[in-house]
Amino acid sequence: MKKLISTVSLNQDLATLLLRLLFGLMFTYYGYNKIVNYDTIAPMFGDIIGIGARLSFNLVIFAEFFCGILVAIGFVTRFAIIPPFITMIVAYFIAHAADPFDAKAIAFIFLILCLPIFVAGSGKYSVDYLIFNKKQAVQ
Repeated sequence: MKKLISTVSLNQDLATLLLRLLFGLMFTYYGYNKIVNYDTIAPMFGDIIGIGARLSFNLVIFAEFFCGILVAIGFVTRFAIIPPFITMIVAYFIAHAADPFDAKAIAFIFLILCLPIFVAGSGKYSVDYLIFNKKQAVQ
C-alpha cells in the first residue's frame, strides 16, 4: 500500500518500455496501413510543405512505420523519435490546421507523447541497453 501512494516511481524502466511500445506499435500500425494502401493514398496526399506530394508521403511512411519500429524496440530511440515529432507537428499545425480539435486530436496526442519518449530515452528494456551496456562492460 505504501508503494501505491509513494511519490517514488514503481519501475521507471517498465514505464518507459510501456510508453515506447504503445507509441511505437500504434505508429507502426498507421505506417503499415499507408504502405499496404500506398497506391490508393499517395494520389490523394497533398504537397503540404512544398517538397512534393510523393516525397512527403514517403517521409510520413518512414516516420510512422520505420521509426515506429525503432521506437518500439528501443533502438536509437532519441534519434528515431525526431521524424515522428516533425511529422506530427506538420500534421497538427499545417495539414489539419483548419480542422476542429477532435479531428486532429490523435496527431496532438502523438505529438505530446514524443516529448517524454525523447526525455526518457530507451530505458533498460531496449536494444540500446543490450548493445551499449555490452560495450561499456567490455571497456
